[in-house]
Amino acid sequence: MSGVGVEAVFFDFGGVFISSPFAAAAEAARQRGIPEDELLELVFGPYDLDGDHPWHRLERGELSFADTTAAIAELAAAAGHQGVDPMDVLMALATERSVRDFMVDLVRDLRSRGLATGIITNNIAEFGEAWRAMIPVDELFDDIVDSSAVGLRKPNPAIYLLACERLGVAPEAALFIDDHEGNVAGARAVGMGAVWCGLSVETTRAAADELLALVGSTATT
Repeated sequence: MSGVGVEAVFFDFGGVFISSPFAAAAEAARQRGIPEDELLELVFGPYDLDGDHPWHRLERGELSFADTTAAIAELAAAAGHQGVDPMDVLMALATERSVRDFMVDLVRDLRSRGLATGIITNNIAEFGEAWRAMIPVDELFDDIVDSSAVGLRKPNPAIYLLACERLGVAPEAALFIDDHEGNVAGARAVGMGAVWCGLSVETTRAAADELLALVGSTATT
């Protein structure tokens, strides 16, 4: 982003403002004695791609939550994991949902500097009211691009371009932070500056500092 001033910063939701669902799924895999990569693939599909896995279709608003869990149960049974109930795994993702206040403070800081802010989230229509109630979205963000509402999901380049278009900024003038490396790579592919925050509170704090450094290093004069 050399020579380009930052005009907007976009945030993922889960894994940035609350704990990462990927970390929770990893713990669920350990509890069930299933290899972590195998359980993640069963439940979420190849997450660095935008494909036809039931979870991907759910996040694009093409399937209901009930139909998705039934389809994942079939995939698990076909893979020899008849004892895996996808609902158990998915509910394990909701056990830790405390908000990371330092990230909320970061958004307020960025807005005080005159930057636009937005969310780009792969999410589920049935959970929309719940996650939006966790933080003051109307105060913090100029726009929210929810995959289940727009029919696009990360890392499809179109969802990042849509988010930038809706805020009237060029991708080269935007930053993005996410807990999944594939989503970070997707943002970089369209020209955005992007930061991976990892799966823990500590790595997210470090990523927040990195984001602020990028804002400062590209500030216009």
